[in-house]
Parts: sequence; structure tokens; C-alpha cells
Amino acid sequence: MTDFSLFFELSIVIAVGVIVAIIMRLMRQPLIISHIITGLIVGPFVFNFIHSYEIFSLFSEIGIAILLFTVGLNLSPQVIKQFGKIAFVTGLGQVLFTAGVGFLICLGFGFSPVVSAYISIALAFSSTIIILKLISDKNELESLYAKISIGFLLVQDIIALILLFSIPLLSTPDASWLSIALTFVKGIVLAAIVWLISRYILKPLNSFLSHSQELLFLFSLSWGFLVAAIFKAMGFSLETGALVAGIALAALPSRHEISARLVTMRDFFIVVFFILLGAQMVLTGLWDTVPIAIVLSLFVLIGNPMILMVIMGLFGYRKKTAFKTGLTVAQISEFSLILVALGMKLGHVDARILSTVTLIGLITIFFSTYMILYADKLYTWLEPLLSIFERKQISEKRLTKKQYPIILFGCNRIGQDFIDTFNGKSKKFLVVDYNPETVQDLTAKGIKTEFGDASDINFLETIDCAKLELVVSTIPSFEANSLIAEVVRKQNKKATLMMVAHSIKDALLLYDMGVDYVILPHFLGGRYAADMLIKLGAKRSKFSGLKKKHLSYLNSRLNLGHEHPTIN
Repeated sequence: MTDFSLFFELSIVIAVGVIVAIIMRLMRQPLIISHIITGLIVGPFVFNFIHSYEIFSLFSEIGIAILLFTVGLNLSPQVIKQFGKIAFVTGLGQVLFTAGVGFLICLGFGFSPVVSAYISIALAFSSTIIILKLISDKNELESLYAKISIGFLLVQDIIALILLFSIPLLSTPDASWLSIALTFVKGIVLAAIVWLISRYILKPLNSFLSHSQELLFLFSLSWGFLVAAIFKAMGFSLETGALVAGIALAALPSRHEISARLVTMRDFFIVVFFILLGAQMVLTGLWDTVPIAIVLSLFVLIGNPMILMVIMGLFGYRKKTAFKTGLTVAQISEFSLILVALGMKLGHVDARILSTVTLIGLITIFFSTYMILYADKLYTWLEPLLSIFERKQISEKRLTKKQYPIILFGCNRIGQDFIDTFNGKSKKFLVVDYNPETVQDLTAKGIKTEFGDASDINFLETIDCAKLELVVSTIPSFEANSLIAEVVRKQNKKATLMMVAHSIKDALLLYDMGVDYVILPHFLGGRYAADMLIKLGAKRSKFSGLKKKHLSYLNSRLNLGHEHPTIN
């Protein structure tokens, strides 16, 4: 196939995807569903537009790698330590329950023990990619239920990988459990090496890399891809390597900036993944399996969340946390389709079983998407019935996420004045700055600081603005300030906004955007001097005290390195 043919093919697929997405958006339906429908339309089932499956598979792998990498950036070792136990128990417990009960249901339908085992195991795994995309779309990656979900999904992925790796080995006469054990020891060693490199090499380089947006983006992308590729070359999944690569950078001050830079690229390639998923759905003989698929789908949609809520209730979690976490297992995984396809390749199951599992996948992905997106509304309706899953004594461990009533964007000359004011009034505040040295200096002084680019909407959307009382921006950029005002006002109508402008025109525009007070340094300085003249008169003696205070102030700023205006 020529380069033009490939480009034309990709253009057609994306164009169809846009049309379907617009229709679904007008119908207020989730876009994940539209992407899978697009795959069905452009795949062999309808128009058969996709012929370069290797290229689309590569794009899908890139999307998966970036998605898992950005998820890893939000998983600090402290969070893993805090929620590792509940993640392991829920992940393993749900797999064992679903596989066991599912096996009995399949036997009841007349399937052989081997076929029943394949189907029941396929029902036990939930889709990491779909869940992470939905949670990310809801901006809830930092929530408690998301942390637990990511943990047990990782546990499920490890179990799925063990099965995918073990089944072909155990199907051969010279199968060896020793070779499987050695592989996972190798994985632990690889993860340890990645952690050591991150701690002793990458962390000291953070300040240097953060000086350039392009360099930081290129480095983070290359790091994520390289670690993911090494893990895959050593016999593990791409997802595992990308997640480990992200966790290794989770302690860096620039982690939010890295994540924000990758968002747009991630979303494009993930769309390709879902389109390819839809295109590869096996629909042969689908209608013959509808009754069986509906029963097993209901088991996944209802049974999986219930067993998870039971386990989390026993561990002392609140019913709402247990409910929202339980909904994340109400669908089957892409691993499920891969597992059954492997069984068909080995001659253990036939195409009819793959069609059945495919239909279960379509049904559960469709309904679970709505369940997760509208989890809060569902909880409101079902809350009285969910009390049976909650113990009287709650021992839920909450995430220690601090809320700041004040955010200061930019620590230049004017910004330092605001910091002094906030410190003097014992106000809890957060400083956001794009200079790594400034971030390092302020952090050393015990001031809570976040590294980030205020002109990047993806970064701004990572900030929780709901409980803000005051937002101050001393950044001398109208574009950045207007973007800050827009993002804050979407979440918070009551917060007070103060921003810097260097022209009357910009000041008036900011006022039109809802800014409460615009600081014009040049005009403010002249106005302040005129007011002092009116207050003190023309007698020189009255200026001596003011002069001493001003000299002290200027010397303090000189020592802080603010003798020249700084641009953030």
C-alpha cells in the first residue's frame, strides 16, 4: 500500500468517526460508544474501509501506552502503599467470584468444562483502557474510588497476563511453571531498575528539563515509550511497562505539566484504539447466541459490582465509594476477547464462543459506560438500597488532598509582594509558577508550589477551583490571564479574581471577562506616588520614614533576585 493510500484510508476513518461522534453528541451519548460504532461501520461488518491493520494497531498501542503512562503519573508510591491491600483483595476476589459463578452458569447452558472455563474467565476481567478513559473524562483520576479501581484493574491485568502467558505453555508437552516464575522475577527486577534510574538520575535532571516545554514533552514521551518497549520485549505487556514508567515519574514536580502536555496526543490515539476495537468485533453467527449473551451480560453488569461492594463494605468503605468502584467492573475487557481468540487458535473453543463473548463485550461496554458516567445520579436513586453494603463502623481511608482557598499564578516582583501578604495573614495558599528554580526555592522555604504553565488549558483543568476564594495572577500575559479567568469561572462563580495587565485595553477586556480587579503596574505606581504627595505634603522631613521603608523593601527584593522584572 502506498503512503497516499494509507493517508487516504486514515482520513476516511477519521472523517466517519467525526460524523458519528457529532450524531452521538447531538443525542448526548458517550463518545466511547460512538468510536466503537465507527469501528463497526468502517470494519468488515459494513464498509470494510480498514486494510492497514498493522498501522492502526500501532496507533492503538501508542494510545494505550500514553494513557497508562499518564495514569502512572498520578499514582505516587504513597498511594500504592495506602490502597494496595484493598486493591489486591478486590481484584483477586472479584476475579475468583466471577470465574466461579460464571463457570456454573455456563455449565447450566450445556457448555463443556473447557469451554465454560474460557467463557467464565473472560467474564472476570474488566477493561482497564475503557475505565481509565471514562474516569479521565470525568476528571476524577485523583478521587478515592479511582485510585482503588486503578489498583485492582492492575491486579486483574497481571492475572490476565499470567493466563495469556501460561495457557500456550501449559498446552505443550514440555510446559514448565519454572519458566513462568522466572519471567515474573525478571519483571520485578526491571521495575526496580526503572525506579532507581528515576530516583537517582531523572529527579536531579528535572529542573534542567523543565526549562523547555518542548524538551520536557520530548523527554517524557521517549521515557514512556522506551520503558514500555523494554517491558514488551522482555515478555510483558505494553500497558505494564507504560504504567511503571509513569509511576517512576510520579514524584517529579513537573508531573502535572507532563500529563497536560500529553492529553491531546493521548486522546487522538485512544480514539483509534476504540475504532479498531469496534472494527475487530467478530459478528459471525451473533444472533444465535443472543439469549446466552444477555444472561451472562446481566451477570457481569449486576454480579460484578455487587461482589466488589460486598468486599469493600467488609473493609469498612462507605457505600458511595464502594458503589462507584463497583461500577468500574461492569464490563469485560479487551483481554477477554484476546483470551478466547487464543483458545480458538489452540483448538479449545470454536468461532461461536468468540462471537458470544464479543456480543457480551458490546452489551457490557455499552451499558457500563452509561453507568459510570451517571454514577452519581444512579447512587442518588439507589442509596436507600445500598446501606446493606456499608458497615456501621466506617474505616474508609480518605485521600489527603489539600484544598487551597488562594492560588497565586506567577512569583515575579509583584507576586512576591502577595506571598508576603499571605504569609503575614497566615493564609493557606498555593503558588503556580513555570520557572523550575522559583519552584525549588519556594518549596525549600516551605511554600506549597506547583510547577505548571498557566497558558496551557490542559494544565489549568487539573486544578480544583471549586472551593477557591481568591485567584491572583501576576503573569504579564493577557492570553494566560484570560485563560485562567475562563477556567476558574467555569467551576467557580464566587471566587475573587485579581490579575495584572500592561495596557488599558487589556484591563478593560479582563474586566469584561469577569475579573474583579486588574492591576496596572505603571498607572498604579504613579497613582500611589500622587496619593503619598497629597498625604505627606511637600516637606522633605516627612518623606524620611517612607524612604527608609522603601530602601528596606528594595534591598529585600534585590536579595531575592527581583532587581529586574521577570517574565513567567
